Amino acid sequence: MANNIDDKLVLAISSRALFDLSESHKVYLSSGVEAYRQYQIEHEDEILAPGDAFPLVEKLLSLNSRLGRARVEVILVSRNSADTGLRVFNSIHHYGLAISRAAFVGGRSPYPYLKAFGCDLFLSTHAEDVRAALDAGFAAATILSGGASRAASDELRIAFDGDAVIFSDESERIYQSGGLEAFQAKERESAREPLRGGPFKGFLAALNLLQREFPDDACPIRTALVTARSAPAHERVIRTLREWDIRLDESLFLGGLTKSAFLEAFAADVFFDDQTGHCELAREVVATGHVPHGISNEPSI
Repeated sequence: MANNIDDKLVLAISSRALFDLSESHKVYLSSGVEAYRQYQIEHEDEILAPGDAFPLVEKLLSLNSRLGRARVEVILVSRNSADTGLRVFNSIHHYGLAISRAAFVGGRSPYPYLKAFGCDLFLSTHAEDVRAALDAGFAAATILSGGASRAASDELRIAFDGDAVIFSDESERIYQSGGLEAFQAKERESAREPLRGGPFKGFLAALNLLQREFPDDACPIRTALVTARSAPAHERVIRTLREWDIRLDESLFLGGLTKSAFLEAFAADVFFDDQTGHCELAREVVATGHVPHGISNEPSI
């Protein structure tokens, strides 16, 4: 049954990002592993409600039928054991999600298996696992609860912050150490020098390749850069993406304006940002993934 997944966009997702496991998680926190195991076994025929990343998974998998071949793979990677994970697979079957591969690691972090699965993106509610995945070189984000669901649509819309997400945090470090004037001066001086890639560069490139398999006027995937940058710091970003041969459908240079209203206007299915303050505001209107990478996530001295 060997199947090559090298040519696929691969998303690895945890149980709690895919489904609402809040009730059983309360049992785990209050009564421990054995009580949690018994609770899941007793309720394994009860279907779980969709979690915050469920719509994203559903839309990604729907791309396979649009293309007539399997170009997207979603893999369940869970701290559950196979015993407690049966309820999750029952729910996957109930919703008709084409997820057949899984790693149940019995309480340990699943991140060591990301490389073996050829993962392009890892989504979890467990911040420690996400940090480990980022440290290992994978695009990863902690899914925050509370994001409002957008109106039903066949179009998949993904929004990204720039610095420390798509790009490295080199410019953000200058901004935080020297202020806005130093940041803008450096960006003007380096306008033709491409930024280094951040943790989500590879995922964005894989998503872009997937977009190119659809006609330009009928692509069901739309991407947006939503950044606090503004002129004159826009030029380096544009030239960097051009150098990488990566296309973004929309680019919003907000000059420090709050992102939430723009994410709502874009009708994003998910938004990725490195700064907790931006994420806390964004989660009110869109499913949000916190990317704990770069200077904004380093412990203060």
